[in-house]
Amino acid sequence: MEVTPGAAAERVLEVTDDDTALAVGSGSLPVLATPRLLAWVEGVSCDAVAGLLAVGETSVGTSVRLEHLAPCGVGDWVTVRAEVASVDGRRVVFVVEATGEDQRSVARGTVERVVVDETGFLARLG
Repeated sequence: MEVTPGAAAERVLEVTDDDTALAVGSGSLPVLATPRLLAWVEGVSCDAVAGLLAVGETSVGTSVRLEHLAPCGVGDWVTVRAEVASVDGRRVVFVVEATGEDQRSVARGTVERVVVDETGFLARLG
């Protein structure tokens, strides 16, 4: 594992009907669902370290703190960014943020992931 603070990734994503609170069951409005936003920040966190892990390693999520600050409607574009803030052994903490087209803050928070050996981790399933 060669993960160091500052490693980052970004995705620009369009809110679709499938991304809404109404569609995922987390609310009744056709706005970006918090669970979908959570999945986006976790995905971008994975992107930030994907090329830095050894063969056979992956990262698994262990903790998320996410403030969903502003609504986004269908057709809106959201930039989601994750940056490694700290590394402590195999524990990696990311600062995450989502920004709307108009540069307003849509969300911010932290994601914690732990780097694991894929085979060993899956073996724990029994």
